[in-house]
Amino acid sequence: KAVASFPQILGYSIEENLKPTVQWLNDLGLSDLQVAKAVASFPQILGHSIEEKLKPTVQWLKDLGLSDLQVAKAVASKPQFLGHSIEEKLKPTVQWLKDLGLSDSQVAKAVASSPQLLGYSIEENLRPTVQWLKGLGLSDSQQVAKAVASFPQILGHSIEE
Repeated sequence: KAVASFPQILGYSIEENLKPTVQWLNDLGLSDLQVAKAVASFPQILGHSIEEKLKPTVQWLKDLGLSDLQVAKAVASKPQFLGHSIEEKLKPTVQWLKDLGLSDSQVAKAVASSPQLLGYSIEENLRPTVQWLKGLGLSDSQQVAKAVASFPQILGHSIEE
């Protein structure tokens, strides 16, 4: 499956790319099965530098307030966020959630339970969904923030009919 969706994987070195990344994912707390699923869903992870890309992103999540276990679960469930730029994608999304009214701990909890939030476009997904929620009657910003904090997955639902 990984080869079919990302044939470039065939050019990766077993010793320089595959083994170290698999070991790093295991050390992060992922089981062998979770590593296999993560690689199958995001084979590009095997091409990212552990030192320059993966470790800094994981450290950023920990600095955000996620525990080691929460980070491992997030990586296991949605490893794609590891491919996003911290400065260009992850930080702006987190800042947007804070601007929406979520506290630091609420943002950490939302990211831990729905790491796919980090991959959503603010303009194409998050902002329109919040506008839709406001149109449903959650006109108070605190109500919207509370809804998102309680059920962050709501931001991933399609609002088109």
